Amino acid sequence: MTCAWKELLGILPQWVGTQAAPHEMTLQEIRLRIDRPPEFVLRNGCQWGTGRVTQDDLNYCINAASRYSPWSAATLSHGYLTAPGGHRIGVCGEAVIKDGTFTGIRHVRSLCIRIARDFPGLSDKVVFSGQTLLILGAPGWGKTTLLRDMARRVASVQTVAVVDERQELFPAGFQEGKRMDILFGCPKRQGIETVLKTMTPDCIAVDEITSADDCTAIAKAYGCGVRLIATAHAAGMADFRRRCVYAPLLEQHIFDDFLILHSDKSFHMEANCS
Repeated sequence: MTCAWKELLGILPQWVGTQAAPHEMTLQEIRLRIDRPPEFVLRNGCQWGTGRVTQDDLNYCINAASRYSPWSAATLSHGYLTAPGGHRIGVCGEAVIKDGTFTGIRHVRSLCIRIARDFPGLSDKVVFSGQTLLILGAPGWGKTTLLRDMARRVASVQTVAVVDERQELFPAGFQEGKRMDILFGCPKRQGIETVLKTMTPDCIAVDEITSADDCTAIAKAYGCGVRLIATAHAAGMADFRRRCVYAPLLEQHIFDDFLILHSDKSFHMEANCS
């Protein structure tokens, strides 16, 4: 297991980092809420820190994570920020609405910092012999971590193009695959179409299919005969089938196999029999 711990400490107020340090091996999230103590979400529960989070603490995290970069800060229009090391910061506060569209957050009041970890070899027991595989799981169940290692494993024998919209799959310092090309910072639909045209991949890996545009791009790649590994939010097949956005993927039989993650990090496989 690897974790960009130094990068994590670099975005935290020093007093919060000092309290996080004893939990380096088991820490999953840090939640900072204004005028409340920090909450450390651990593998087997949570622990409250001491002291109270201030507005200056929250602003420090945002500025350090974005490195004062307008490009990085622009992702706040989606309610999150990807920090160095791949750590993802969810943001809550007062929404900014322009012409009926959510464009960002001001007066930040709370942060959820998800700790990025890499587990080389995690996917060794996963059999991926078909053309397409979709990894399903609820938030926090390890979809991104498993996808990362799957893509790296496939890239030892085939050319894999990774569309890494949030730079969470392969942040700086994480081990990449031998035959891997990574496009980051690009929306998934445009990213998938771009690597199809320019990189002639044997396989495309993409995290978090969430929209109709994503599904359209996935179907186009499938039609080109490219192998696909992707993830989607769903607690199981029944949950996946209930979500209208995924209906085209089911109707077109895009995915051969589904890997269903469980809350305890175990999994089981299901073939597409629909």
